[in-house]
Amino acid sequence: MAESTRSKTSEKPCNTIDTLIGVKTEIKGDITFAGGLRIDGKINGNIIAEGDGSSTLVLSEHAEVAGNVDVPHMVLNGKIKGNVHCAQRIELQPQAEIYGDLHYKIIEMALGATINGNLVREAESTEAKGTVAKLKTVGGSQDTAGEE
Repeated sequence: MAESTRSKTSEKPCNTIDTLIGVKTEIKGDITFAGGLRIDGKINGNIIAEGDGSSTLVLSEHAEVAGNVDVPHMVLNGKIKGNVHCAQRIELQPQAEIYGDLHYKIIEMALGATINGNLVREAESTEAKGTVAKLKTVGGSQDTAGEE
């Protein structure tokens, strides 16, 4: 499958739920999954998606996660206490709470969602990462603060 990265900037998210963790369920330990995972319960551990990059994590308003999350796509309406790495797209619904840093490519945030941590937008291409633009003074300004 040879497609250019310009024509396909992100993998298509999984639109089915393969696994459901119920509201009365509490798991202590890390979870690794592929496909669609919906969590309504409590997780005390890390959540990691493996596979082709189309995996989707859905956390309902009842969900609570104490650990780091690393997934391509996520819909969040619950609470996460840990760092979040969302390689493609994250949707924060009104009751979403993140206590930790959020790394994302595309974000959609509803009124009421909260993030208590740093927001880090991942670069589209690896060439743009780490590149800092140098600013020049305009006109006859004698300010040399931008020069080193």
